[in-house]
Amino acid sequence: MKAKIILFLMLAICSPSGHSQGMPVYDNTNFISLAKSLVESAKQTSQLLKTVEFLSEQKQRIEQVNSVIKQVRAVKEIIKNNAKLVKVVQYDLTEILNSPFIKQEEIERVTMSFHSIMDIAKQDMEFMQQLLTSNLLKMTDAERLAILEDQKERSREMIAEVGLRTRRFKTIISFREMQSKINNRAINF
Repeated sequence: MKAKIILFLMLAICSPSGHSQGMPVYDNTNFISLAKSLVESAKQTSQLLKTVEFLSEQKQRIEQVNSVIKQVRAVKEIIKNNAKLVKVVQYDLTEILNSPFIKQEEIERVTMSFHSIMDIAKQDMEFMQQLLTSNLLKMTDAERLAILEDQKERSREMIAEVGLRTRRFKTIISFREMQSKINNRAINF
């Protein structure tokens, strides 16, 4: 009976419902495939990080090129406006000064009026050249573009100012011409 009790206790201890633990069993095939998939995931993650870094660099380059293109467009428009300004001043000033209705004492004032605008345009062009050729102020592209946009707007304003002055002087000339015709007409009563 003693043998039966010992056998019973041994069975109770070793039974699956008992609290004893056995040696764990590993499936090496699953473990190896898990390790391989982790290594492959790490490689893919590394590739994705390199791709993200590459795309980030390309985005920065595209933004720089875009900024340069905007600067070039602004410079082109400023140059076009200044060329238009020179043309308007050259032809209109010649026309105004050659008019017989502009008095001799007004010639210097008319000339100075147009030359002051041309001097401002020249100074703006010199400033723009310094802005683009030297990194004197250590500006970013956005700051440089903002200044160029201001210069572009200023060149538009100068064209409008020259147009206004030209119209004013031409109006004076036409008024004096009409006044001369009225004063010199023959009276037939």
